[in-house]
Amino acid sequence: MSEGAAEVGLIGDIGATNARFALVQPDGLISTARVYALNDYASLFDALDAYLTEESPPVRPARAVLAVASPVTSDEVALTNHAWEFSIAALRRHLRLSQLRVLNDFAAIALAIPHLAEDDRIQIGPGAPVKSAPIGIIGPGTGLGVSALAPAPAGAVAIAGEGGHVTMAPANARESAVLDVMRARYDHVSAERVLSGPGLVRLYNTLCELAPSPAAPLTPSQITSPRVWNEDPRAKEATTIFCAMLGTVAGNLALTLGARGGIYIAGGIVPALGAFFAQTEFRSRFEDKGRMRGYLAAIPTYVIMRPLPALIGAAAALREAAAAPAERPAELPPPQS
Repeated sequence: MSEGAAEVGLIGDIGATNARFALVQPDGLISTARVYALNDYASLFDALDAYLTEESPPVRPARAVLAVASPVTSDEVALTNHAWEFSIAALRRHLRLSQLRVLNDFAAIALAIPHLAEDDRIQIGPGAPVKSAPIGIIGPGTGLGVSALAPAPAGAVAIAGEGGHVTMAPANARESAVLDVMRARYDHVSAERVLSGPGLVRLYNTLCELAPSPAAPLTPSQITSPRVWNEDPRAKEATTIFCAMLGTVAGNLALTLGARGGIYIAGGIVPALGAFFAQTEFRSRFEDKGRMRGYLAAIPTYVIMRPLPALIGAAAALREAAAAPAERPAELPPPQS
């Protein structure tokens, strides 16, 4: 192990497809993240071991904060959209850490919001943030993440939730037809069923079924590609409906939270849409809440353009952990009975 490595911190962002790890130096400098495909490793333990031994020279961090695409309600954590499971206590012992904090990945993104620069985000539509008001975060990726940043006397607090699994409601006849088809196949059509990478594929396939026309074996990135739109109008319609539905759910989130501090859109899908996203119905559907239209029109909506914001939030949580006393095993979440 390298000299002084005990002062180095470890941060991670573990999604449903990839895990990204980085080191935080004592001066706060974050190393370039390395990416590991979950399917290449049997467990999180194996992926972390690979990362730490591949660093040159190898290091042993003293503290770690890991953001995971899963609820974190006890010592046992199971990823929502992957087979990885682990015990927080066992992982802490395995890595010989004095402190280990595991939090939901979108809670980590919430913690990153105060650390974003102006050019880390793009505003969509009107509105201005109200200082010290709640902020909402929503992000389509492999799943649909939702969280919030709420004001508190000691500083803003990240609120982890599972808002991606709320019931998806249609806003017009076309969406009703799409969701009717899906309801015949799934016991619950959540927002994540349509507002995610797999959801884009479901939208596209359903639109082809309603046409009717044969569906091509398109990936999410192909469905959102203008080059594909020229040959397959159903792909463009799926992308358009996706953006409109995201506006509906984001507006619901803003009303539920009273998120006058703004709504931030994370994940890899929306930033890749570029200028097209601002031309969709996202913002009009965000505001389309009847008597609450004026309330929502004043709330800004942003697309986070900075890569890997969960690591920025994990680094912020790591700084907080460094200022706290070292953990004792009894302070870890108890295992489920």
